[in-house]
Amino acid sequence: MANSNTRINADDLELEERVVQINRVSKVVKGGRTFKLSTLVVVGDGKGHVGIGMGKSAEVPDAIRKGVEAAKKNLIRVTLDEHTIPHEVRHEYKTAQVVMLPASPGTGVIAGGGVRAVLEAVGVKDVLTKSLGSSNKVNVVKATFEALRQLRSIEQEARRRDMTVEEMRRRMGRRRSE
Repeated sequence: MANSNTRINADDLELEERVVQINRVSKVVKGGRTFKLSTLVVVGDGKGHVGIGMGKSAEVPDAIRKGVEAAKKNLIRVTLDEHTIPHEVRHEYKTAQVVMLPASPGTGVIAGGGVRAVLEAVGVKDVLTKSLGSSNKVNVVKATFEALRQLRSIEQEARRRDMTVEEMRRRMGRRRSE
């Protein structure tokens, strides 16, 4: 599991940016309404690093830039099992709940918008997901991010469940000759 105390240096990674949402927000002031844009951005290197961030500005490029900067400060290392996640994980953030299941090679990323953006940024190739509750993209992305943060290696999870690694793989429906 990623140690939350150690900060990952974004300069050492080749990060790809993906804008998940651009939202126009307004504030009513004495002289009328002022409009700004809020963005939700996901960055990842496709090799196990991912970060999410939000930016807000009067101009779209500035809002995206601020979101990318926030995402780079918020990078985590995700434990992957080759092409998929090591074990089932579910997480709830406010009213959005995300369930992710490991999948066999060739399945692809079976996920909706916000979840797909995070999983593709981290480098997952095969996974089954279900988003329950709220469809608010910000909350869904944050639930996915926190679920990925909970992932442990398959060896750690097998130890926690008092199983062998082979039993874990069989239980997850993924038999592999070692």
